[in-house]
This record gives sequence, structure tokens and C-alpha cells, in this order.
Amino acid sequence: MPNPLTAPLLAFLGRLSFPRLFVVTAALFLIDLVVPDLVPLADELLLGLGTLLLASWKKRKDTPPLAPPPR
Repeated sequence: MPNPLTAPLLAFLGRLSFPRLFVVTAALFLIDLVVPDLVPLADELLLGLGTLLLASWKKRKDTPPLAPPPR
């Protein structure tokens, strides 16, 4: 069962593009690394953000094949 505190935040963060999601994840990780337990539930958020990062990394948009040049 999803955590009712982190589920809405992870749903919002899931809509971010890969670079922005990476920056948010890196910032939260560095804050949690420097000042442990400053952000409540930071470990759960980092696990969720890591999952979202991997999922968005895998979801690359396929480019359509190039059309032949007109004659």
C-alpha cells in the first residue's frame, strides 16, 4: 500500500522531465547526506525518486524514421 504522505509528492515528481527529476533527487540526497534526518521521510522519498529516475531514463521517446528526400 502506498504511503499516504509520500504518494502525492511522488506522483507530482513523476511528471517532471529527466533533468529536473535528477536535480531534485541529487539535491535531496546531498541535503540528507550533509544533515541526516533534516527532511522527514527522506529515505523513502529518495527510494521513490530513484525509481522514478530509472523509469524516466528508460522511457526515451523513439524518433520517427527519416523520410526519404523528395525527388
